[in-house]
Amino acid sequence: MYRSHTCNELSGKNVDEEVVLSGWVHRRRDHGGVIFIDLRDQYGLTQIVSDPVDFAQAHNLMDNVRSEYVLKIKGKVRNRPDGQTNKNLATGAVEVLVLEAEILNQSKVPPFEVDQDKEVSEELRLTYRYLDLRRGRMRGNIILRHRVMKFIRDFLTDNGFLEIETPILVKGTPEGSREYLVPSRLYPENFYVLPQSPQQLKQLLMVSGFDKYFQIARCFRDEDQRGDRQPEFSQLDLEMSFVEEEDVMKVNEELLLKIVKEFAPQKKILEEPFPVLTYNEAMNSYGSDSPDLRFDLPLSDITDIASECDFKVFRGVADDGGVVKALCVEGGAKFTRKEIDEFEETAKIFGAKGLAYIVLENDELKSPIVKFFKKEELDRIIDRCQAKTGDIIFLCADKFETACDSLGHVRISIAKKLDLIDENSFAFCWVKDFPMFEYDDDKNLSAVHHPFTAPKNPEDLEKDPEKALAIAYDVVLNGVEVGGGSIRIHNEKIQEKVFDILNISKEDAQRRFGHILRAFQYGAPPHGGIAWGLDRLVMILANEPNIREVIAFPKDQKARDLMLGAPSEMPSEQVEELHIKCIKKDKQ
Repeated sequence: MYRSHTCNELSGKNVDEEVVLSGWVHRRRDHGGVIFIDLRDQYGLTQIVSDPVDFAQAHNLMDNVRSEYVLKIKGKVRNRPDGQTNKNLATGAVEVLVLEAEILNQSKVPPFEVDQDKEVSEELRLTYRYLDLRRGRMRGNIILRHRVMKFIRDFLTDNGFLEIETPILVKGTPEGSREYLVPSRLYPENFYVLPQSPQQLKQLLMVSGFDKYFQIARCFRDEDQRGDRQPEFSQLDLEMSFVEEEDVMKVNEELLLKIVKEFAPQKKILEEPFPVLTYNEAMNSYGSDSPDLRFDLPLSDITDIASECDFKVFRGVADDGGVVKALCVEGGAKFTRKEIDEFEETAKIFGAKGLAYIVLENDELKSPIVKFFKKEELDRIIDRCQAKTGDIIFLCADKFETACDSLGHVRISIAKKLDLIDENSFAFCWVKDFPMFEYDDDKNLSAVHHPFTAPKNPEDLEKDPEKALAIAYDVVLNGVEVGGGSIRIHNEKIQEKVFDILNISKEDAQRRFGHILRAFQYGAPPHGGIAWGLDRLVMILANEPNIREVIAFPKDQKARDLMLGAPSEMPSEQVEELHIKCIKKDKQ
């Protein structure tokens, strides 16, 4: 028997019992011949102690163990001496006197300290991820992830949802992101792909008559990486039949509230029910379609005023159909020139050509652009922004999305600089009524979400598709989109019209999406759903800076697995068996 108890179980009730424990040497301390070891397993720590006189053999063995050795001990539970209890430890009232000990396995000196949460380079942590996962913070994150997933499964099951698995090897139907290709050995020159999401499959489940579906789905996207992206990730995938968007939003809001109250009860939820913003409201007021509502700092629109001024930059943008957005910062007159330049650099990173400003100081307006405005125009700007002495107004002129987005990121930077963000609060909101289409780099219309999203007004597809709105909705938490969904198209004719707008020919539509068009001919119900980025949600609950901290074995920021050494070259005979020829690129 390797253990009678885990390292988190023993208490005063077990005093005088003989127990067997197994685990890793967390810390070892030698106090004048008496050796103390904190023995660790997944569940916690227990202090074990040697007796060099009565149990010399066990003591001598413990004298030779080092950090991360794997031990099995048999011992007797006793109370710790007065004044030596540890109230921060579940087993802190007791210790185990070692009667017998056995080294189950030795350990090399770890490349970093496992018993402390010191700063370690991410490359080293990912290379030795199995050691990193022994650390308390990481172990806690993985346990939290498990508990959140179980909570979700229990909630949805209790609410009539069925968990149904969909396949990982699917047909390639490019929908935007790059797909991972899987060659078929049995069918030369043919490929499967790894799914970007189970989108079409869950819609087909609705056609199959399954009323409420969910899945903790693995998804794959061959994209450039960021802090909240991974080549493979987990999402809560959910679909419902005979629903409108309010029905989907309601069940998701209830689940999110229960999750927060269960796993982050210390957080204050700023508003219940969640506020609902349209896409235009979110962009106009906060410069983002995933706004952080933990602080105010709204944007204002002064395009109408700028269109009349003598400042050619602003007037030209307004005349070309662009916008001029303003951000008033209370007390911002104290910003240094260096800080203002830093905010301008932030705006430029996100596409702006520059960032103008007006400082209100001692009843005087200071700015290089003031001379281009009449007094009444400046008064209107000040009134529109509700500015007062001691404030600063930042101004950005560009296309709607660029002006809003760049000034929205400046808003975030300023909030961090002024410490306006309440880290103990959770600010949820819904954002809906997104544009149905947008222009890509080649000036062609593409789907903002995916081509299966239903239009709010189907007539717009015929009249003016550029202005069509989608029945789409995102749920946002503290400025992070944690979920996005929509009501789906369930009518073959409407789906074909969307494909036509996207310049997908009838032949191409049949080749790529014939399965779903065919299914729509057999009584598809109205349906809609959502997908959450589970990694993102757990990241926020765990108060971590990126999703790699809540994934057991993540890839690095270049999509590499440093622990396994993947991706890697394969034996030539295996590559040939798959009918693949590798073309080596010339090194630059």
